[in-house]
Amino acid sequence: MPSMKTGMALFWAGLFLALACLAFPTPAQTGRSALMVEVEGAIGPATSDYFARALAQAAEEDAPLVIIRMDTPGGLDTSMREIIQDILRSRVPVVAYVSPSGGRAASAGTFILYASHIAAMTPGTNVGAATPVQIGAPSPFSPPEEKDREKGRDGGKAEQTKSAADAKAINDAVAYIRALAELRGRNADWAEAAVRSAESLSANAALERRVIDIVARDTDDLLAQLHGRIVAAGGVQRTLDTRNLALVRIEPNWRTQLLAAITNPNIALILMMIGIYGLIFEFMNPGALFPGTIGAICLLIGLYALAALPVNYAGIALILLGVALMAGEAFAPSFGILGIGGIVAFTLGATILIDTDLPQFRISWPVLAGVAVFSLGMTAAIARLAQVAHRRKIVSGREQLIGARGTVLDWADGRGHVFVHSERWRAAGVGPFEAGDSICVTTLEGLTLRIEPDRSEKPAGACPARTTEG
Repeated sequence: MPSMKTGMALFWAGLFLALACLAFPTPAQTGRSALMVEVEGAIGPATSDYFARALAQAAEEDAPLVIIRMDTPGGLDTSMREIIQDILRSRVPVVAYVSPSGGRAASAGTFILYASHIAAMTPGTNVGAATPVQIGAPSPFSPPEEKDREKGRDGGKAEQTKSAADAKAINDAVAYIRALAELRGRNADWAEAAVRSAESLSANAALERRVIDIVARDTDDLLAQLHGRIVAAGGVQRTLDTRNLALVRIEPNWRTQLLAAITNPNIALILMMIGIYGLIFEFMNPGALFPGTIGAICLLIGLYALAALPVNYAGIALILLGVALMAGEAFAPSFGILGIGGIVAFTLGATILIDTDLPQFRISWPVLAGVAVFSLGMTAAIARLAQVAHRRKIVSGREQLIGARGTVLDWADGRGHVFVHSERWRAAGVGPFEAGDSICVTTLEGLTLRIEPDRSEKPAGACPARTTEG
């Protein structure tokens, strides 16, 4: 009994301690932990989702600040603007920190740096080169001399149109970054030069030119220099207290990781192809279920990924045309003509599908070549099956009965019954027939077979080929 009482006492003591741990907040819940978001590589839809989730968590926990540790060559304009809008609406101060040494905040990274409440850099990093680039012309797959030939053929009209579009994009970017610079009290003239002339600065030069606020060796140095600074976040003046502040890195959750995977244009293209062929196989073999189910899921995921990326509508139109032609090859075989045309249209559409200058968001040539070769192989296989089926002997239907062998069951006055393909048929014909005689079917008139004596020497198989009527 004493041992049982001791065990019960230990149980209740452990339960009380567990409840106490849950009841009393941890240091992260008291707001003494700053959240860190790491942005490495190109900025895309997954980055925007990751950052929005981190800011929401920071607001929920009433964190003293959020640090964006950034090393990026740039990113998509839509994703960059979503991140900046989240920063401007944030009640939690946001510190953009370009790190580690050797890193950069180029293009979209420059805009995010300017939008943040405090901008900081590590020695050995650089910022700038924020000129927007329109990918549509010249094509990244065309040599430079092709642009000159096109200009000569159209009298320079295309070049003038492109220049007007570029000027519009640059002016919009200039106005945007100047507005951010004026909001944060940073150097607006250099910001405009970074957009118009793609200028860049090192960390120390950026500090001298009032582009950033802090040059810090590491995060400890950054927190030390942040202490006591006054920032305006969410319309409220805040004095930063970063003494004994812990940094908690926000890890991308499964949703962000999935979004990062499917918004890779190469993955999106492969998913679309799996979806298309899955539906084609399902329509060719109704009731198979697996190809149709997997294909529908992959196609919807691929379309969702494309909706999150900057797409060229001409590329989408060519892809749809290619899909239609390849589907036509499957359902109305043309011995490869429709299929090859579909592959050409699909390949051209995939080449110009993504409208961006970032290599990370382009469809790679190896993937494009693999998809084209696979589609060509599928088209060749479908054409081969169609050719074999065209030459194959008919094994069902009305035509299959013509030339079939059978046996007379009974006969009288030119009519009787015969046994053909395990079935009893009415028959008519000229000639003396007796029960058990072997016959050949010549024609089918309604539900009556026209027969004649089997004069073939072969004991099995079809009767010799003949011309029939009806």
